[in-house]
Amino acid sequence: MSSGLQKTLGCGCSAVLAVVIVISFVGWALSLMDNVAPSRQLEQIPADVPPARGEVVPEIDIEAAGRTSQHLGFWAEPIAIDTGISPQALMAYGNAELVARKLWPNCNIAWTTLAGIGQIETRHGTYNGKLFGGSSLDENGYADPPIVGVPLDGSPGLAEIPDSDGGKWDGDTQFDRAVGPMQFIPESWARLGLDANGDGEANPNQIDDAALSAANLLCSAGGDLSTPEGWTTAVHSYNMSNQYLLDVRDAAASYALRQPAI
Repeated sequence: MSSGLQKTLGCGCSAVLAVVIVISFVGWALSLMDNVAPSRQLEQIPADVPPARGEVVPEIDIEAAGRTSQHLGFWAEPIAIDTGISPQALMAYGNAELVARKLWPNCNIAWTTLAGIGQIETRHGTYNGKLFGGSSLDENGYADPPIVGVPLDGSPGLAEIPDSDGGKWDGDTQFDRAVGPMQFIPESWARLGLDANGDGEANPNQIDDAALSAANLLCSAGGDLSTPEGWTTAVHSYNMSNQYLLDVRDAAASYALRQPAI
């Protein structure tokens, strides 16, 4: 037998063995699946505008010292399991709804709308645009690492917004960049940013501050978000895109059903 033929037969045997191993593994895996509970069947998302309000946010003392959102942990944790939103983000959205109810009583903003925007902007402080190494919200509600967008330098598809904060929030002294879990431009943050975690500073990287400031933006633009017109105007103030509006609506409606955004 020639050495060439031996090599050929050797490779053939290896290939056959590999196929046998794969088939065996697949069979073993399928046998295990018989004992696994079926995946959750998600409900169809309603097309209502505005989307439903979702689980009622319980009353807490929003004027207490410190980070009041933490008093919503008992409410957020079971919803987090069902929706895939972190408790840190859910507490911030719920807290923002309660504070907005006092500051802008005619706005009627719901935490689900804020969560819809948080999903599309940064997946609740976890998407930072990098292929490897996403962000997460730490125990104090800060995105780690901080989430900073591309320079708004007038490139195709981008507005041109010169630096407005000396690079304080975005690290860019030439152009503004969107910052934090709710992706605020520093120029907008200077007008709309609010302190919600009780540390005396409005910081776009902190989810409580970012969520309440997003409510400020939406309520200022839309008026009454319980109406289709008000909700549409408010969301368009965040991003003048009909696809963006539909994406936010669908995410918010899914969260109202206590299920992940589809």
